[in-house]
Amino acid sequence: MRVDKYLWSVRYYKTRSKATDAAKKGRIRVNGAVVKPARDVYAGDVIDLRKDQIEYKVEVIDLPDSRVGNKIVGLYRTDITPKENFEAKKLIALNQDYYRRKGEGRPTKKDRRDLSDLLNQDEEE
Repeated sequence: MRVDKYLWSVRYYKTRSKATDAAKKGRIRVNGAVVKPARDVYAGDVIDLRKDQIEYKVEVIDLPDSRVGNKIVGLYRTDITPKENFEAKKLIALNQDYYRRKGEGRPTKKDRRDLSDLLNQDEEE
């Protein structure tokens, strides 16, 4: 089975095209080697993939016929990702929250006017 199809079937990617794009960008490795999307995977292979700033490590147990339900994904793969990788993701999220609180987004019209007034006052002085 192709590596992009396998990762889509075991629900690491929402669509097969996203899995294909990840492989083309070099984010997927099989047994330590960067692979193309058409590379076949077999039982016993170890797949390293980078998704959402986390380095996942997956061992292939068996190959599904098609996309499988979330409850039976464990029959086809073993997630051997170190716990430190998930903790690093939490630290990154906390670091981003420090600089900008969630939901602040773009300045409102009133915020822009206030900034404009402040800058105009500095120029007049």
